[in-house]
Amino acid sequence: MGIQERVKKMALRTAFSYLEKDPENNMLKLLDWVDKLAGEGEESFPSQRAAFRKVLEDPDNNMNRLIRAILQETDPNVLKAVFENFFLNANIIGWPIQEEMRSKYGCNIPWAILLDPTSACNLRCTGCWAAEYGNKLNLTLDEIDGVIRQGKALGVYMYIYTGGEPLVRKKDLITLCERHSDCQFLAFTNATLIDEAFADDMLRVRNFMPAISLEGFEAATDGRRGDGVYQKVVRAMAILREKRLPFGISACYTSQNLDSISSDAFIDQLVEWGARFIWYFHYMPVGNDAVPALLPSPEQRTAMYRRVRQMRAEKPIFAMDFQNDGEYVGGCIAGGRRYLHINANGDADPCVFIHYSDSNIREKTLLDCLRGPIFMAYHDGQPFDENHLRPCPMLENPQLLREMVHRTGAHSTDMQSPETVDHLCDKCVSYSECWRGEADRLWNEKNRPETAV
Repeated sequence: MGIQERVKKMALRTAFSYLEKDPENNMLKLLDWVDKLAGEGEESFPSQRAAFRKVLEDPDNNMNRLIRAILQETDPNVLKAVFENFFLNANIIGWPIQEEMRSKYGCNIPWAILLDPTSACNLRCTGCWAAEYGNKLNLTLDEIDGVIRQGKALGVYMYIYTGGEPLVRKKDLITLCERHSDCQFLAFTNATLIDEAFADDMLRVRNFMPAISLEGFEAATDGRRGDGVYQKVVRAMAILREKRLPFGISACYTSQNLDSISSDAFIDQLVEWGARFIWYFHYMPVGNDAVPALLPSPEQRTAMYRRVRQMRAEKPIFAMDFQNDGEYVGGCIAGGRRYLHINANGDADPCVFIHYSDSNIREKTLLDCLRGPIFMAYHDGQPFDENHLRPCPMLENPQLLREMVHRTGAHSTDMQSPETVDHLCDKCVSYSECWRGEADRLWNEKNRPETAV
């Protein structure tokens, strides 16, 4: 970290002390400091900071209520760590370093790195693509540590664990939090392994946050994950809330469950439990045994597009939609543009949903993986569609993924049942064609001069 970054970090730490003393009245003072130190370039997120200021200035805004709840109900030391690691290191400090590295090396440099510590899981959920790997693969503690050290050298301070069930390796994950106290860690988890002892570890290290997977209410969750899982998850959330630890929800929407997991009843229940965000994922027909019938219809996807935006305007929980929010991030964020995925075998995949690779972290450096053929194909091809409601080279533009994989010689990284790219993309052709017209209508509606925001 250079002198300028050190000075900036020290100043913002000082500013954060105002928030610690009187969070209710000093939020805008903290933002004044952030604005002063961040500058006005695009790399300092001026539009996002302006939107945040607008929220803070309106006490009746639902996002203002969310922020105040977070300030009042989160352990102050955890809150400070999130401020330093997520807002400061991963964004204000890290982003300019990433931009410098993108220019220097001529490739994508991610904002976040997703890793599978293990393919093992304590559950066997119906239709889970992660379970296809079996329980045989693991990244060692030192391998994960090495990826994080390489990532930090590139300006990356955000690390997200997927799986498998990451908390099968909970002891190692806490060790990594201790080794890298300047990073923010998040784990997609079924939450059944969260107990009092692990929550105490989270409280101690301060920089680990769970995103808990739910299918809906009890019948839907237990129907996919097994009897009794729902109640274990509810108990885990109660433990987290009692210890003032922040957490969010991860939910995959399909043609079958879309209405229930976006309902007022479900969202209001999440707020009551203490969840701070919900991250929606569109069902992906990945794997030889995938069920294309679970893909939402164009009408259902449009309903979800509108519903998530309604939630953001009305509910004190932050809702994100991985597929339908492409308009806010310039389309596809995979291939290292904003993130990449490293599976439990060490394969560097461009996307957590697209399992084709030509590089492995056990054979190459992280930077060499990012400069490999499949990642450079992503770099050179993004955005894959000018309509960012069709961001994906698989789901909405399957001809592009098919071409990239064939051209680069990338191979399937599914250890259990390798799927050819043609088999995968063939399942997406009909969906892509059906969604195109509705996506264009929504995009044109959004971007008409009189309605553009």
